[in-house]
Amino acid sequence: MVGQLLDTFCNGLRVLLGCLMALLAVPVGMQVISRYTGIIPTFLWTEELATFIFVWVVMIGSMVAIWDGTHFDVVITPDAKSPLGTLIQTCVVYVFITIFAMLFAWYGIEYAKVGSIQSSVMMRVNLLWTYITVPIAGIVWASFSAYRLYEAFATYKNSKRTAS
Repeated sequence: MVGQLLDTFCNGLRVLLGCLMALLAVPVGMQVISRYTGIIPTFLWTEELATFIFVWVVMIGSMVAIWDGTHFDVVITPDAKSPLGTLIQTCVVYVFITIFAMLFAWYGIEYAKVGSIQSSVMMRVNLLWTYITVPIAGIVWASFSAYRLYEAFATYKNSKRTAS
């Protein structure tokens, strides 16, 4: 039940990610056209908008990567041969992700508060719209990695049942 809900949420993130990528093409395209052709005037706000969208793309992409298990991790031991070894390797990765995610969520709130009192230079948009990505990402990372930890334990438990 929880897994289906999180999977549906992640699918929504994928759709949002695709929309943001398409939207990112607009200000970047305007920048390219204005710089190299002179057909349209140079708009300075397009660079700011592209940066804001890019920040959201990166953070949402990282959320999807945690869910899909395509985030990066450093392999310092060979792949485990036993179910217990696999559980330990998986748990180490997801425990560190969860700790890191909780730090992002906790300190990201203060970071977002700083953004809430600032405005962008060209667009005059409150920077909370960009800074809020940090605690949101932390909360989603923690949720996704905690569920993946739960799944790892369930897989281990099932492998013990089938082995006996």
